[in-house]
Amino acid sequence: MKLNYDGQEKINATREQVWTFINDPNKVVYCLPDLQKAEIIDDKNFAAHVKVGLGPVRGKFKFTVTLEPKPDEDKMLVKMRGGGLGTVIDLEAGADIKQQADSTTVLDWTGEAEVRGPAATVGGRVLDRKAKELITHVFAEVSRNLNEQHA
Repeated sequence: MKLNYDGQEKINATREQVWTFINDPNKVVYCLPDLQKAEIIDDKNFAAHVKVGLGPVRGKFKFTVTLEPKPDEDKMLVKMRGGGLGTVIDLEAGADIKQQADSTTVLDWTGEAEVRGPAATVGGRVLDRKAKELITHVFAEVSRNLNEQHA
């Protein structure tokens, strides 16, 4: 099952502050919901073990995440692959990073996920709702962390 998402997040920090934060796997990994374990592989890759509950599919999933910064384009690409309990999830996402006149930054993001296995059978609406909740959580955590750093 393929799912597509887009959205926008306004962050109360400058473009440079946002860029520094989202390029640091040690910071990004802790924005994931229900994180159980984090493994930093190098300066662009990490593994995350998270608890997932999606209809009857509940348990721990492991994901590997690659950050692919495109500074010349003011864009961050993220690739995530993993799963658990017979489910496989592949996600590719990107965010355009736009400095605003009021010293805030807007992230215009898009993403496409492919889900295979038991989680794909719970139904499009349930899966879609949960995926949107997870994406919203990650961006809200990025924003919260940056707001705390610069308060």
